[in-house]
Amino acid sequence: MGSSPIVVSGSSGTRNRPNNKSKNDPCASSSGFVYLLVSFVALGSIAGIYVRFMMTPNVHASISSIGCKEDDEGSWSIGVFYGDSPFSLKPIEDMNIWRDKKAAWPVANPVITCASASVAGFSSNFVADPFLYVKGDVFYLFFETKNSITMQGDIGVARSTDKGASWEQLGIALDEDWHLSYPYVFEYNDNIYMLPEGRAKGQLRLYRAVNFPMKWTLEKIIMKKPLVDSFIIPHDGKYWLFGSDHSGIGAQYNAQLEIWYSRSPLGPWRPHKKNPIYNTDKSMGARNGGRPFLFDGHLYRVGQDDGETYGRRVRLFKIEVLTTDRFEEVEVPTGLKESIKGRNAWNGARSHHLDVQRLSSGEWVGVMDGDRVSSGDASRRFHLGCASVLGVAALVILFGVLLGAVKGLVPLSWWPHNVGKRSDASLDWERSSLFYSRMRLFCSHLNRASSSLRARIKPNSCSGSLILTLIFLVTVVLMCTGVNYIYGGSGAHEAYPLHGQYSQFTLLTMTYDARIWNLKMYINHYSRCSSVREIVVVWNKGQPPELSEFDSAVPVRIRVEERNSLNNRFKVDPSIKTRAVLELDDDIMMPCDDVERGFKVWREHPERIVGFYPRLANGSPLKYRAEKHARKHNGYNMILTGAAFMDTKMAFEMYWSKEAAPGREVVDNLFNCEDVLLNYLYANASSSNTVEYVKPAWAIDTSKFTGVAISKNTQIHYGLRSSCLQKFSEMYGSITNRKSEFNRRMDGWDV
Repeated sequence: MGSSPIVVSGSSGTRNRPNNKSKNDPCASSSGFVYLLVSFVALGSIAGIYVRFMMTPNVHASISSIGCKEDDEGSWSIGVFYGDSPFSLKPIEDMNIWRDKKAAWPVANPVITCASASVAGFSSNFVADPFLYVKGDVFYLFFETKNSITMQGDIGVARSTDKGASWEQLGIALDEDWHLSYPYVFEYNDNIYMLPEGRAKGQLRLYRAVNFPMKWTLEKIIMKKPLVDSFIIPHDGKYWLFGSDHSGIGAQYNAQLEIWYSRSPLGPWRPHKKNPIYNTDKSMGARNGGRPFLFDGHLYRVGQDDGETYGRRVRLFKIEVLTTDRFEEVEVPTGLKESIKGRNAWNGARSHHLDVQRLSSGEWVGVMDGDRVSSGDASRRFHLGCASVLGVAALVILFGVLLGAVKGLVPLSWWPHNVGKRSDASLDWERSSLFYSRMRLFCSHLNRASSSLRARIKPNSCSGSLILTLIFLVTVVLMCTGVNYIYGGSGAHEAYPLHGQYSQFTLLTMTYDARIWNLKMYINHYSRCSSVREIVVVWNKGQPPELSEFDSAVPVRIRVEERNSLNNRFKVDPSIKTRAVLELDDDIMMPCDDVERGFKVWREHPERIVGFYPRLANGSPLKYRAEKHARKHNGYNMILTGAAFMDTKMAFEMYWSKEAAPGREVVDNLFNCEDVLLNYLYANASSSNTVEYVKPAWAIDTSKFTGVAISKNTQIHYGLRSSCLQKFSEMYGSITNRKSEFNRRMDGWDV
């Protein structure tokens, strides 16, 4: 039964070794080594396959190699919001602002990220704490940017001349030898001042612009206290300074607030009689979270809720009493709608800063930061990954013990008493060391337990085979989990920016009553993709479902058609607000990352059909074949529109044009080929490439599980489509000479 403990004689100093062949058997050691090596290679291969097909790439890392590194503080970004009041703010994408040069139809949040800062030349892990300064029609945005090299915060600045739709990065406005953040900018006596947080210096410093917005000089150290997230406001003839001092004895971190007052922003400052105003639970909003503002004669303060995690959300308070000896405020609703897209949304996990201001036009504009992960997420994932890897190691050894490839959990030959001749001092220490003796005894018990376990569970038996299979499956799952935690990033399927700008698209699917199960799963999954703005369901037949039946993170609209026709897929729909539409059948499931990659490619080529299923129509007579035929001939000239991006105005108007009427009639007669027709119409309208392929990491046809596939007989289906190819070629000209090759893109997305 395994390796026995060593017996040491007491009087003579000589040592007797038990005759245990297995312990020193070179064959046993060799088989154990080979087993561990094979296990390592096998699990490494499985992990590699998992990384290749399942793990989401780091979007920002592909944009900038100098910034956007994993950071325990998060991956903060900044968005712009508009409203008729500070309580009715909506994200910029709801304003339907289009920018052709940025390929953004419409512009979507976030508008400033670590990538936009890093590409401009100053490496950044994240951007946060935004403050606006409006000068005429020009917006200046000051924000904290965490330097990827020094790992400290600097104050960056960007400029917008189109009300926040696009931003020009101007650079670093303020850089000190210590961490800076919360750049509160305000005017006083025709000067522009900045009051950044610099608690690492132990001082609250006031800077004045000498060449706005890029050059600042220290005006005054207004307080020798490490105040956090401070601002200064005028009210009732005095200036009031709000800030948090976490350095005091008994101060609750992120839960303390102090108020000071003066006749001038330059001081001297006197403490409020009730200081500390708050020293309470950190979820109560004591720590400031942005610029205070006036609305309808009332003063409002923005606070941070740091309860669940740092910066979980902003809370809004109406200040009812502010005097030198009294302070009262009540919480009011913010009116902001939190995203339910989770990590796929740029602000899905938290948002801790808001600056809202009234423009000369009467409109309100706000800037807010947001993060898709909670504080400490990187460390948490690393620790969980390491724990998973340790679990894999333990299961590999257990598997080897049960197979007999590993003879003991801890080889006693590793211990000093088995390494040959030793000194008398070493022998005396071994005899007298209680820890050494107990460890030897513990390891011996472990080895005996492993032998007992192997005797009880026989691999050749039915139960033994089942246990080994279960251990193997758990090991594979733990391996993939560990790799994902350590190397997989946050797990978010982020949107891909183009020219530093994000946008959104409408998702459209056509279905009927027999496929309701597919539709519910479809909406639940795709509504949480980052760039999806709305889902339109074209209902062709049967009683449509209630909207309350769907679990959706975006609005869902059901468009009920009068007749069951495949032509309804491309019907002109003025209610669609985005330029891009993703036509995606309700029985196709693919990762959101694939969808986002396809959207980015379409934004690069909005005049093309960009999709995930290529086909090559060739031969004489023309014959419709599967994707492997296109692969064999290294090219394609059609993209199936059951999973494809297109320009809603261009595609739909082209499909319903007078010239396309004969083709639509063929579609109705055969109840097939609407996607083939659109490919011919595109090709007929242009002499350049009209299709672009993007390879999905994986895609599942859910109709195989439900038995409601529209095209059940592949041979008949392909025969009808071959007929369509011949008819459409006669109507609109051949597409056989419009072949595009695979693997043309530099990013490798079309292999």
